[in-house]
Amino acid sequence: MKLFGLTGGVGMGKSTAAGFLLRFGARVVDTDDIAQALVQPGQPARAEIAATFGKEILKAEGALDRAKLARLVFADESARKKLEAILHPRIRECWQAQVESWRQENCAVAVVVIPLLYETQAETHFDKIICVACSPDSQTERLKSRGWTPEQIRQRIAAQLPVAQKIARADFVIWTEGLPENSQRQLAKILGKT
Repeated sequence: MKLFGLTGGVGMGKSTAAGFLLRFGARVVDTDDIAQALVQPGQPARAEIAATFGKEILKAEGALDRAKLARLVFADESARKKLEAILHPRIRECWQAQVESWRQENCAVAVVVIPLLYETQAETHFDKIICVACSPDSQTERLKSRGWTPEQIRQRIAAQLPVAQKIARADFVIWTEGLPENSQRQLAKILGKT
């Protein structure tokens, strides 16, 4: 099985790229989806987060108030590190279990989408790394379209390794400016090289 790690800056097109890879027949798991599942009511990670940050980060029905937690952790690096210490080991365990399952099924190509791939030192687990990237202006516009304020955008970008460093360390770079079909063609070429 050929195993790819897919990374890139926030708002640069990782989900779109993952969708194209799925259409090409690759198996794909997104660590953002794993993280969302881990913080559902009844999950140990959600309980640990509430114990660490206080019950005020929970909604009335017990679900995690993700917006409130994001405001807290992106404004305070030590809080972000505490959250990462709770979530990152669990996230890694989940995606590694998924990859092992795909190996048992003899899948040809698998992809793990990890926004913080380099930040979590996960690169050694992959045969090749794909980085999606766009210009800073496009990134800002995409994040504004999510309803994020300039301060939220600045905080999210600052919380990640600069995209230029991700590009320099990746085996392949998908430039996500222009039509989505351009990215699709670039990804098709990469899979053709495997």
